[in-house]
Amino acid sequence: MIPREIPMIGFASSTMAIFAPKKSVIVDMVMVQLLSVIVTLGIIMLTGSNDLSSDTMAYLVAGLFGAFFMLGSVYSRISSV
Repeated sequence: MIPREIPMIGFASSTMAIFAPKKSVIVDMVMVQLLSVIVTLGIIMLTGSNDLSSDTMAYLVAGLFGAFFMLGSVYSRISSV
């Protein structure tokens, strides 16, 4: 029940809903970013394996393992909540 005497209460609640999202939305955005990093690194490793040096491939594999590690930690925190 919102009192009609307070002006701009609808605008204020709308902006709060947009600029202060729930934590589940933030977790979803982090998960999408990590999944996109994993897919991108995998595609780079698959398509450019002939042209990349061994140092670059080692960095890509390390980045892939790091992204999997971070994704696993996010999944474990979600499942514990």
